[in-house]
Amino acid sequence: MIFVVGIGFFSLCFLMTSLGGQFSAKRLGDSPFTIRTEVLGGMESRGVLRKISDMLEVILKRMDSLSKLDNTSTTDARRLDELSSAINRSPPGFQPAGLVERIQAIAQNVSNMAIRVEQILQNSVVQGRGTVQCEVPRDPHYPECPGKVDVSWMRARWTSDPCYAFYGVDGSDCSFLIYLSEVEWFCPPLAWRNHSSPPTQHTQPAKAPKRQAAFRTDLTVLLDQVGTGKESLSFMKRRIRRLAQQWATAANRLDAKLEQRWRDQKKILVHVGFLTEESGDVFSPKVLKGGPLGEMVQWADILTALHVLGHNMKISMSVKELQGFLGVPPGRGSCPLTGPLPFDLIYTDYHGLQQMKQHMGLSLKKHKCHIRVIDTFGTEPAYNHEEYATLHGYRTNWGYWNLNARQYMTMFPHTPDNSFMGFVSEELNETEKRSIQQNKVNNMAVVYGKEASMWKQGKEGFLQILHRYMEVHGTVYYETQRPPEVPAFVKNHGLLPQHELQQLLRKAKLFIGFGFPYEGPAPLEAIANGCIFLQPKFHPPHSSLNHEFFRGKPTSREVSSQHPYAEQYIGKPHVMTVDYNNSLEFDTAIREIMRTKVKPYLPYEYTCEGMLERVHAYIQHQGSAGGSRTPGPLFVPLPNSTALGWSSSVTAPTAWPPLSSLRLLVSQEDQSCVEACQSAGFVCEPAHFRIINNKEALRGLEVQCDVMDSEINHVLPAFSVVRQECGLQREPLLFSCAGHSPKYRRLCPCRDFRRGQVALCRDCL
Repeated sequence: MIFVVGIGFFSLCFLMTSLGGQFSAKRLGDSPFTIRTEVLGGMESRGVLRKISDMLEVILKRMDSLSKLDNTSTTDARRLDELSSAINRSPPGFQPAGLVERIQAIAQNVSNMAIRVEQILQNSVVQGRGTVQCEVPRDPHYPECPGKVDVSWMRARWTSDPCYAFYGVDGSDCSFLIYLSEVEWFCPPLAWRNHSSPPTQHTQPAKAPKRQAAFRTDLTVLLDQVGTGKESLSFMKRRIRRLAQQWATAANRLDAKLEQRWRDQKKILVHVGFLTEESGDVFSPKVLKGGPLGEMVQWADILTALHVLGHNMKISMSVKELQGFLGVPPGRGSCPLTGPLPFDLIYTDYHGLQQMKQHMGLSLKKHKCHIRVIDTFGTEPAYNHEEYATLHGYRTNWGYWNLNARQYMTMFPHTPDNSFMGFVSEELNETEKRSIQQNKVNNMAVVYGKEASMWKQGKEGFLQILHRYMEVHGTVYYETQRPPEVPAFVKNHGLLPQHELQQLLRKAKLFIGFGFPYEGPAPLEAIANGCIFLQPKFHPPHSSLNHEFFRGKPTSREVSSQHPYAEQYIGKPHVMTVDYNNSLEFDTAIREIMRTKVKPYLPYEYTCEGMLERVHAYIQHQGSAGGSRTPGPLFVPLPNSTALGWSSSVTAPTAWPPLSSLRLLVSQEDQSCVEACQSAGFVCEPAHFRIINNKEALRGLEVQCDVMDSEINHVLPAFSVVRQECGLQREPLLFSCAGHSPKYRRLCPCRDFRRGQVALCRDCL
């Protein structure tokens, strides 16, 4: 009962501090109040009075518990009650003369009372427990405890955030120790405390019985959850409705494929940070003006996939909703959550991650393994490790979160260190495909570029060549007048609704890119509707080292064309990548396209079923690892291959992907494991680095090691042929498929993959 006092009167202190400087409080010694005042008037004073009135009500309730300790509390309560009533009756424009002086007197009495309460706490005998001990413990298991209680930390900052008062901190040593042992985890539990208090970070919640996830085909609840009030949300809901039948069909197919096996239902929070007002939300106002839609496409599909898979999902589109779902204490984010994390998984983006850092305090570090970050262009391990990035020049505005790199989830499978989340494109049935092939207009081209700025400078040459062979169509946004950047020979339809754009693509033979935007969903939609996609080749490849768009992004990935996935995973005849600066090459490509007939094509991994399959596998299996192995040689040569595999005679530790998928290879000097695995027909699997980061792997590959060392370096494990030096990785967060060095050949953990589903190995389901 005693600690509740501090909550009330220090809330008043924080209220005064927060009112823009009209009231300020500074603690002198152990007294929290020395108050200076300025006279307010008009509407400004009215707002202040309302806040004071609300706070007085809180103080009155909490002072009631002091009524038996000191007669002054009863008197003060009566005076506060009178003040509160007077404020509520005061007319507009009321000048609060003398009000602050009266509050000051009450506050001083309450402050004196707090000092006496602290003396009671530290000197009284607690019934049945002996004397309360508030001395700072010296426990080797809690080495940081003395420093946290010391004047240099807890004493200096406990008034800086109202969350400390929310947890009962009132400036006394006892309150510091209780907070640091029960809310945070820097001090040992106090033996004399009653540990039936509300749950905090130390509380291990009783494990709820597992519930089975059941596929859902009705999207009504999801549409209600998405909400209203923004054009971005309206766009996402239209997309969800349009694809509803395809999601339902995909759910039934996957259910049959999984043979109705048990799937754990997870509690999932989805916080769409980039659409919150707090992040600036520059996307919503541009939805109907030709702005980028790729992120909204992906988020709509993520929400639908999680819902259809049957998980218990909450959706947050504001910081206030985020705080409520997580149980964030009132204040400025210095304190942990009020209880255990109420979710198994949290899907967010970089904006949301920053907001969580601001409001979760230490809890973010404690619970970061539950977070999944939707990250369009990818985050490589060297940029993700904060200390390493800072020391070695990889620090950017977006990386440095010290997550497992697989917690970042990309739009395309371009960064094997991350997980490929993706999105979906509409799938056509056989009747629709035949109709499209029969009705294609052989000399019709549609330009990929909704904003007039994309048509500026440097486009005239190849557009003139295109115009010699084809009728050129555009979908450029405009309000009243045709954009002057668009050549007169282009038939501009303006910004089209999705279904009208789809009809245009079903007629067109060619969908042509200008080089920007990078890696969007539109080329896949065009290919799915029977178009050939023509795009520019980049010489040299664009990257964060040479191109403004990628500068500051946490990746060194080199982008060889506008849409590398289309170039590498789809290719001819559906995709042609040429040098637009070479007129002859461009001309030849157009004539070849006009001669070529293609069927509508959509990679399985971008169908609704493909995305459900992938997301299901991540949720049920990602992060599972452990177990032991029996002695014996770990790696053995595979037939007809230069790679090594896991020995069948050795019991494999628990792993996902399973070790049956492992293919151990050696890269060339200055070759990344991404490239080494691709050249052998595999993909790099970062989860397997822990399996090959050992002497057994080097011996299996017959590597000569005169020197063996363990270091922190994102190209390890690796070896130098010239110096016969071998290095193992000491920091698991720096296991990197992307790293390469001219000095080293790398040990590369490759794996096989399912046809049409590069994210999953053959045995991954």
